[in-house]
Amino acid sequence: MYKISKEFSFSAAHSLFGLPADHPCSRFHGHNYVVTVHLRAKELNLQGFVRDYNELNIVKEYIDTVLDHRNLNDILAPLNSSAENLAKMLYDHFKQQLPELYAIEVSETPKTSATYEPERE
Repeated sequence: MYKISKEFSFSAAHSLFGLPADHPCSRFHGHNYVVTVHLRAKELNLQGFVRDYNELNIVKEYIDTVLDHRNLNDILAPLNSSAENLAKMLYDHFKQQLPELYAIEVSETPKTSATYEPERE
């Protein structure tokens, strides 16, 4: 199995509901997010790629247009704007366009990340 990944970054704000009032994430705050797109294939294409990295520019365009410098609460509503929900939303959005996609990872900080990877398809 061949695997590739590519990182994208953006800045956005959110607050999480359902937490105690004194929880820092219940207050409106921002992050510098890093989204990692993971692709895999059993065989390489004619160029020797899982997929040309340039073809992943659709992810950058979406992030820049829809997510960057936005309130993620508005975008993910009615779901909580957690990294986990954001990872699944991005996976669902891109899976049809990128059939090699097997996981999306979202980091809110350099030390934390959440990954959405469906059970074997």
